[in-house]
Amino acid sequence: MLVQVQQPRYARPMSTTAPSVPKPLGDLAKLRLPSYKRTEPPVRNANVIHEEALSLMDRIAIAVTDKVGSFGFFLIILAWTLLWTGYNILATEFPALHWRPFDPFPAFVAYLLISNVIQILLMPLIMVGQNLQNRHAETRAELDYKVNQKAEKEVMVVLRHLEHNTDLIIRLMQHLDCRISQEELRAITAEKAIAEQVISSKVGDTE
Repeated sequence: MLVQVQQPRYARPMSTTAPSVPKPLGDLAKLRLPSYKRTEPPVRNANVIHEEALSLMDRIAIAVTDKVGSFGFFLIILAWTLLWTGYNILATEFPALHWRPFDPFPAFVAYLLISNVIQILLMPLIMVGQNLQNRHAETRAELDYKVNQKAEKEVMVVLRHLEHNTDLIIRLMQHLDCRISQEELRAITAEKAIAEQVISSKVGDTE
C-alpha cells in the first residue's frame, strides 16, 4: 500500500537553478574613488601617556600636591595651630594653671621655625606637581589637536565621495532623460540656500 505524502500548502518549491553570479564591473569599476586608508596611528589616552612618563619622584610630588591642596590638610594645620598657640598662651598668661609652656607666648619661636621649615619643604614639591599637571594638560591638548586633524581629514573624504556620487547621479539622470518638477527644484534651491547660510556662519565664527 502506497502512502502519498502531501506537501504543505505554503511550502515553496525548491529551486534547482544555481545562484546567479554577479557580473564583473569592468569599466564601471573606474567610477569608484580610491578607498580611504588610515595612515596615522590610533590616538592614545592622554592619561595613560602621562602615567607612563611619570617617575617615582614625580608620583610623590603629585601625591603631596593633591594632599596639600585638600580641605583636610587645611583643617589639620588649623587644629595644630590652635592647640599649639592656645596651650602656650594659657600656660604663659595664667601661672595658676601650673602648665609649663614649651613655646612661650608671644614669641612662638618653635612654632615659627617648624612652620617655615614646612613651607620651605612643600613649596618645591607643589611647584613640581603644578609643572606635571601643566605637562598633562599640554599632552591632552596635543592629542585633541590630532583628533581634530583626523576628523577634519575624514570629513573631507566623506564630502569628496558625496560630491562624486552627486555627479554620477546627475549624469545618470541626464542619460535617462529624467525630468525634475518645479517643486523639487524649489526644495533643492532652499536646501542650497540653507547650506550656504550655515557655511557662511561657520566661516564668520572662525574669523
